Amino acid sequence: MSQKTNIKALLASDAIGSTVTVRGWVRTKRESKNVAFIALNDGSTIHNLQVVADTAKFDENTLRNVTTGACICAVGLLVESAGSGQRVEIQAESIEIYGVSDPEKYPLQPKEHSLEFLREIAHLRPRTNTFGAILRIRHALAYAIHKYFNDNGFYYLHSPIITGADAEGAGEMFRVTTLDAKNPPLDETGSVDFKQDFFGRKTNLTVSGQLQGELGAMALSKVYTFGPTFRAENSNTARHLAEFWMIEPEVAFNDLDDNMELAEDFLKYLINYALTHCADDLAFLDARFRKEEDKKKKEERAELGLLDRLNFVVANPFERLTYTEAVEILIKSKPAQKKQFQYEVNWGTDLQSEHERYLVEKHFKKPVILTNYPTHIKAFYMKQNEDGKTVRAMDVLFPGIGEIIGGSQREENYEKLMARVKEVGIHEEEIWWYLETRKYGTAPHAGFGLGFERLVLFVTGMGNIRDVIPFPRTPQNADF
Repeated sequence: MSQKTNIKALLASDAIGSTVTVRGWVRTKRESKNVAFIALNDGSTIHNLQVVADTAKFDENTLRNVTTGACICAVGLLVESAGSGQRVEIQAESIEIYGVSDPEKYPLQPKEHSLEFLREIAHLRPRTNTFGAILRIRHALAYAIHKYFNDNGFYYLHSPIITGADAEGAGEMFRVTTLDAKNPPLDETGSVDFKQDFFGRKTNLTVSGQLQGELGAMALSKVYTFGPTFRAENSNTARHLAEFWMIEPEVAFNDLDDNMELAEDFLKYLINYALTHCADDLAFLDARFRKEEDKKKKEERAELGLLDRLNFVVANPFERLTYTEAVEILIKSKPAQKKQFQYEVNWGTDLQSEHERYLVEKHFKKPVILTNYPTHIKAFYMKQNEDGKTVRAMDVLFPGIGEIIGGSQREENYEKLMARVKEVGIHEEEIWWYLETRKYGTAPHAGFGLGFERLVLFVTGMGNIRDVIPFPRTPQNADF
C-alpha cells in the first residue's frame, strides 16, 4: 500500500524506500537522457518535490501531457535525491493525469510575472511561489489571532455583517436592499420608503464590529470580533480595499494604557508566530523583498530586510508619545522646514501617511503608538480627556505601513457620549441599543481595530494591499 501524503511531509520524511503517492500541479518538466524530471507542488510548502520518470516505462502520450500547469498523481519509491537542493525525490512507477494544461495557453509560464498581470488572473496566482507563500502566511496569522485571544481568556463574538448603524459616522457604506432599483416604493415625501424593504429600514454592510463588540464586553468582559468589513470609499491606493478583514478586541475595565499594552503584546505575538511557523515562506519573501529594494533609488531603500525588520519589531519596545508631541516633532523636522511634505502639519489636523512614516522610519526608527488626539478628528465614542480638547485615542504606526491599529478608551459616561452623538449628527434612534449600555451598569472599557490585510502586508513585505487578499475588491473591480 502506498502512503498518501503531502509534499511538505514527504520532504521531511524518513521513509526512504517506501512507496508513496503524491498529487499536485506541475511547475516544470525537463527531459535528459531518457529521464523526465518533473517539479511538482501541491501548495503545502513553497518547495517542489522532484518526480523522476524513466521515459521507457511510460507511454509517450502520458508524458506529453505532463506540462506546466497540469495536475497529476504520481506513485513511486521515495529515495534520496541525487541532485542538490532537496533531500528526497520520487522514482515514479505510475503517473495519472487528473487535468491537462495547454502549455501554449497556460498564463503562468516558468518566468517572472508582474504583480499587475497576476492580479488579472487572481484565479491562478495562488499557484505562484509568491502568492502561495502569502496565502500560507495569511492562514498562519489568522490561526494565531484566534489562538492568542483564546489563550488569553477572550471570547469570539460574531458581529453582524448587515447593520443599520455606522460605527465611524463616515457614511461611506454599501447599501443592502431588496427594493426594485428602477421603481422603488416612495413615502408621502417622495423619498424611498425603506419601511417596505426586507428589514423595514435602511441597512448597509458593516464598516466595523466594534459597537457590537462593546455590547459583548459589557457582559463577557473580554471579547473579540474577526470578520469582513466594507468601505465604499473610492480610493485607488496601495493601502485601501473596499472589502477587508478586521480584528477588534474589546475589554471591560481596561483604560488607554491597558489598551496599548494589549496592542503591542498582540502584534509581537503574531509576528513571532509567523517567524516561528512560516520560516521557509518568509525566507523566500525576504529574498524577494531585497530584490525589490535593489530596484529602488539608494535613498528610498529600506534600511532593514524583511526578516530583520520583523525580528526588530518583536525585540524592541514601541515608542509611545502624544499626538501633540508628534506634531511638534513633525513641525521641526527637515521635511517640514524644507516644505517637502505634501500635507502641512498643524495641531488639529489629521496626520497623513507621510507624517506617520516619517515618525516611524526616520525619527524613531521603530513602531510608534500615538495617543490623545484632538477630539474633532476622532470618532464619537472615544473617551474625552479633562482638557476638553483631546480624546483617549491611540494609533499604532508601523514602518512601510503607517497606521496598522486604531483604538481608544471608550466613553462610558452617558451624558458625554450623548453630547458627542448630537455634535457629529448621528441619529439617536439608530444606536439606541448602544447608548443604553451606558444606562445599565456602565463600565470603563477600551478596544482597537487591526486591519488584517495591513498586518499581512507588513509581515510579507508586499507593497500593495491587493496582493495579500485572495480576491481583492476595489473600485470598478469585483471579478472572481
